[in-house]
Amino acid sequence: MTKRFYVCRQCRRFTMNKECVVCKSSNLSASWKGLVVVNDATTSEIAQFLGVSVPGKYALFVG
Repeated sequence: MTKRFYVCRQCRRFTMNKECVVCKSSNLSASWKGLVVVNDATTSEIAQFLGVSVPGKYALFVG
């Protein structure tokens, strides 16, 4: 059985749980587009553009 990835609608982080590990929100979506992997949020221009401060996997668009 395949586990489904969810994306937090507030911070756009991927999770497999029913609650976001970063912002503790339960407002999740299974509809998303685009994937960004942030390794170092302090020096990444993409992370700064997305407003990301914690390394991890993030969606570009959350439906």
